Amino acid sequence: MNPRINQAITNEEGMTTAEYAVGTVAAAGLGGLLLKMLTSPEVQDLFWKIIQQAFSFLFFS
Repeated sequence: MNPRINQAITNEEGMTTAEYAVGTVAAAGLGGLLLKMLTSPEVQDLFWKIIQQAFSFLFFS
């Protein structure tokens, strides 16, 4: 194989930057999804029920 082609194929310079970019986008997307879930009334009601059950078990049993 031509050495220049071989070097171009095996050169991974800049890959870490691309990996950080993908990781950042994924983290931002996950954060947005969690924010949307935690601000929904259904999930808030679920958390409230779980907390009420936990405290009623601890203090009233």
